[in-house]
Amino acid sequence: MTTQQKTIIVTGASQGIGASVVSAFLARGYNVVANSRNITKSGTFQASQHLALVDGDIGDAKTAAKIVEVALQKFGGIDGLVNNAGIFIVKPFIDYTAEDFQALVHTNLEGYLYITQLVIKQMLEQKRGGSITSISSVLTRTPHAQLTCAVPMFTKGGIDAASLNLAAEYAHAGIRVNVVAPGAVDTPLHQNTPKDFMKSQAPLNTISTSEEIADAVVYVTEAKNVTGEILRVDGGAHNGKW
Repeated sequence: MTTQQKTIIVTGASQGIGASVVSAFLARGYNVVANSRNITKSGTFQASQHLALVDGDIGDAKTAAKIVEVALQKFGGIDGLVNNAGIFIVKPFIDYTAEDFQALVHTNLEGYLYITQLVIKQMLEQKRGGSITSISSVLTRTPHAQLTCAVPMFTKGGIDAASLNLAAEYAHAGIRVNVVAPGAVDTPLHQNTPKDFMKSQAPLNTISTSEEIADAVVYVTEAKNVTGEILRVDGGAHNGKW
């Protein structure tokens, strides 16, 4: 349990990793503002004294503004942000369309940009630091020929780069910026992916649970001397051939 009640925003929170992150922070005594397109109708969570639900497309600047407004009105401040919302389209590189690219940029990059700008602005006004953690992918730095996802990694790699730069830019204000990069995770996104194939991607022969990714998010959120880090949770998949 945290010694001081803090408030954290989680995007893409209605299922999978995002839902596990919300649950993990609630269990640790945080106030949470959870967002997804239709989170109030998803049935995953019910609003409560310590949980606010905000519907909306996180790639829309108006949604980001609404999330911050709710956080300030209900809880009085913002101490953390988890940029979890994202989409993933697997195709051969030459088959991606302009519509695919626009969708990936809208959710993965605009969905990172607008909310992160507003949260950093609020943290600077509060003058008590804060934490921003974003979900990326181990595939940005450890590609796999059978996982043809160059264009999604174009956007996820942008999140990696932006996060490292922000960690340097705002360290003076005590704002820590980190990334959690999962490998294979057992979420609804991969419900049709063969489990044996997913296990084969890691030397530990394991698939991460969404709760294990949430554990990593909690760690970097609360680790007061960790910033500019890309924490890979992938069963060792990044560690060369095996």
